[in-house]
Amino acid sequence: MKNKSKPFEQYLHHDIFGEEDSQKYLDKSLPIIGEIVMYFNGLESELDLRICEIFHDGTDAFGLIVLHKMNYGSKVDLFKRLNDELFKKTNIEINGYDKVIESLKKCGELRNLVVHADWENTDIEGFTYVKLRVNKDGMKQEYLQFSEKSLQEIAQLIVNSRAQLEFFWEDRNEKLNEIE
Repeated sequence: MKNKSKPFEQYLHHDIFGEEDSQKYLDKSLPIIGEIVMYFNGLESELDLRICEIFHDGTDAFGLIVLHKMNYGSKVDLFKRLNDELFKKTNIEINGYDKVIESLKKCGELRNLVVHADWENTDIEGFTYVKLRVNKDGMKQEYLQFSEKSLQEIAQLIVNSRAQLEFFWEDRNEKLNEIE
């Protein structure tokens, strides 16, 4: 995805030209955005399930109490901390574990960009307003160019990350069973 920014002036506005072309782009992109949301929700549910299994005491209730009102990034952090502690205590090493965590984090970041983008402010080149960045250099309006291809890649990353999580979980449990 390409990005661009422009300095904030007096009002938050966007230079949107060619509304008909922008609408055609959005008509093609909206189904993919829906897939991203659906696949991400499945990934988050899978993560919830795995965390509940860590806390399992005959029911998912304790895990669900812990997860209640927790955002996705916090869930990934909790999942990592729980597994890091387990691996430290048991000396288990699982190839690709760091990549699974990295992939889960990346999915959250990309999902947030897609879901919170201001899609009504997409220009003819497909640049969509995503946020206002404020730092010591001033305020800048930031835009990302979500192409159909980049949106499909995000959806595929989420699907692949869920599969990675499932494979990791199987490998983790096999190694735990070996030491018991």
